Amino acid sequence: MSRVFNGARKALAVSIILAASAGGLVFTPAAVAAQTTASTTAVATATLNNFTNKDWLYGMWRKSAGFSIPATSANKAAFKVGASVRFADGQVRKITKVYVAGANMSAYVDGKTLDGSKVGYPRKISVMGAGSAAAPASPAPAASAPASAVVLTSTINAFTNGDWLNGVWRKAPGVSIPATSANKGAFKVGVSVKLADGQVRKVKSIYVVGSNMSVFLEGAVLNGSLVGHPKTLAVLGAAGTAGSPAPTQPAASTPAVSAPASAVVLNSSINAFTNADWLNGVWRKAPGVSIPATSANKGAFKVGVSVKLADGQIRKIKSVYVVGSNMSVFLEGAVLNGSTVGHPKTLAVLGAAGTPALAQPVAPAPAPAPAAPVNKPSGADIMLVGVNLSAAGFGPSVVPGLHGRNYSYPAESYYKKYADHGLKLVRLPFLWERIQPKLNTELNAQELARLIQSLDFAQKHGVKVILDLHNYYRYYGKLIGSSQVPISSFVDVWEQLAQKVLNHPAVYGYGLMNEPHSTNGQWPQAAAAASKAIRSIDKQRWIYVAGDRWSSAFHWPYYNTKLIEDPFMRDPKNNLVYEAHMYIDKDFSGNYFDQGEKFDPQIGVERVKPFVNWLKQNKLRGYIGEHGVPDYSASAMVAMDNLLGYLRQNCVPMTYWAAGPWWGEYSLSLDVNSGKHRPQLPILKKHAAQPNGCGSIGPM
Repeated sequence: MSRVFNGARKALAVSIILAASAGGLVFTPAAVAAQTTASTTAVATATLNNFTNKDWLYGMWRKSAGFSIPATSANKAAFKVGASVRFADGQVRKITKVYVAGANMSAYVDGKTLDGSKVGYPRKISVMGAGSAAAPASPAPAASAPASAVVLTSTINAFTNGDWLNGVWRKAPGVSIPATSANKGAFKVGVSVKLADGQVRKVKSIYVVGSNMSVFLEGAVLNGSLVGHPKTLAVLGAAGTAGSPAPTQPAASTPAVSAPASAVVLNSSINAFTNADWLNGVWRKAPGVSIPATSANKGAFKVGVSVKLADGQIRKIKSVYVVGSNMSVFLEGAVLNGSTVGHPKTLAVLGAAGTPALAQPVAPAPAPAPAAPVNKPSGADIMLVGVNLSAAGFGPSVVPGLHGRNYSYPAESYYKKYADHGLKLVRLPFLWERIQPKLNTELNAQELARLIQSLDFAQKHGVKVILDLHNYYRYYGKLIGSSQVPISSFVDVWEQLAQKVLNHPAVYGYGLMNEPHSTNGQWPQAAAAASKAIRSIDKQRWIYVAGDRWSSAFHWPYYNTKLIEDPFMRDPKNNLVYEAHMYIDKDFSGNYFDQGEKFDPQIGVERVKPFVNWLKQNKLRGYIGEHGVPDYSASAMVAMDNLLGYLRQNCVPMTYWAAGPWWGEYSLSLDVNSGKHRPQLPILKKHAAQPNGCGSIGPM
């Protein structure tokens, strides 16, 4: 609606540190073997390490027959595989395995687990002379090989942001650790590592980024809360995992760099953009670089060509977006380091003679992108009748305002109610100033949590949600595109929102802006920029593009021709849906000031026809985001019934204005305090129940 109503506009285990301190040895349980008899002369004697924790008791391994001693030259020379050792209680065993880790060494012996209380520190252990040990009465079963030896333990970086949780990559099984010489020497492709929760995995790929390195593993995504910082990551030795040898050298070599690339075709400067999303012209959240949109750059920087960055790495261009006088070039691979490759450095296009293979990406590769856009969803996916659940958009004059006083999100009961009525499409208005109280900053965590909780309610009841930024093309009253609220800030909020809700199954689409008006002709540029930004993140869901002049369906063709001048905005593969609003009162406002007004049965149809015909002429998709009629008018009910029939025939969905909490006795609302019968609801249910036969949103 274009008016204010009642003060409101329409209304997110176990540590393995012991391995480093205890010689870094991990054993599997051994088979029970017969004990040998006491020995005679000791060749060498060693002091046991005083290690006691959950795995060690006075230098004795709790889980199998092993002990830890200092790794002196004498000990390393005497305590060797095959030698017999005598313990403090007189028993003699043979050494089956020896591992040296730093200043300590661990030895594994045949037979059963040793009792650290009886034979451990401060007692000593001795190597016996050849032949000194009496043979067992019967052959002892061979002890099983140790599962693994911890060669090196590394701390995990304390990285937590949108992509990392305690140094663990949120989207793929990766861990970030310091890129020390020791770590780079030990953590290699093919080796096995042990995580803090005890699981063992093989290293799949390694990427070094400045002073840090990312270690990607086989298997599923890791839980940063369980295995992340301040826990550690350990490299296992040649004994392997689960009883099978694990290579100490990479199982597969790092890709070799091919011959040098051909001559540079074009060098471009990189824009000096630094803010919450850009660092020296390099996008912080995805592998993208911003450069001037000159004719030469637009001609050279195209999808599929290879570019060379300032640090020498070479990547292929994945997508290119031109926004005004600048263009964003997105690349294959991982996020780039703006400090290393950003402004004032340059980006170069390479010639066709060949592009060298990238030896090592500079950062972890993000999780696979969502599937390609669904251009023709099945009919079952197209819902033609829904409601606006409005309350989070209330109180625009008091922003951010207080939740529960100035505004509220709909409770779960509203989602259940309308799902039970067969109305499973919801447009959810909310305000920019609340989700992002300051431009170009992180989204407000509390408000985002409320929004996501609302999506959770919807998902529970099978409802799909259109997220509606209900701001009338303004932010704190300042026009978007002005010096106070640049279009880039509008793009920023939508990029962050799309990233936050990308994987939520209840999200049906993104409503860019409610009822833009008096935009100084800048809405087409802002709409295109936000649409392209969202589409770079979410490849599938609908993007709803409202029209200027309060999105009026009747006035649409006169105010919105420039909205589709950019070819991106006309491409059906981009899944754009144009959103109009329509009220049937004499001033088109939806205020229904004249309660005695009588309505022609076809007035709703006639008022949406200009919009629907424009869609047909341009082969575009459309949607009526708002339509509502007053409860007291019987003629309005007839007009509403005819309107919904016409929209259904053209596969144009609609969401009724309005429903949800705090509406009092508002005549258009489906929810009033008195709970009295709402004559609009049966009409909505009737058309929602009709088979639509629509293969996609229409009328294209």
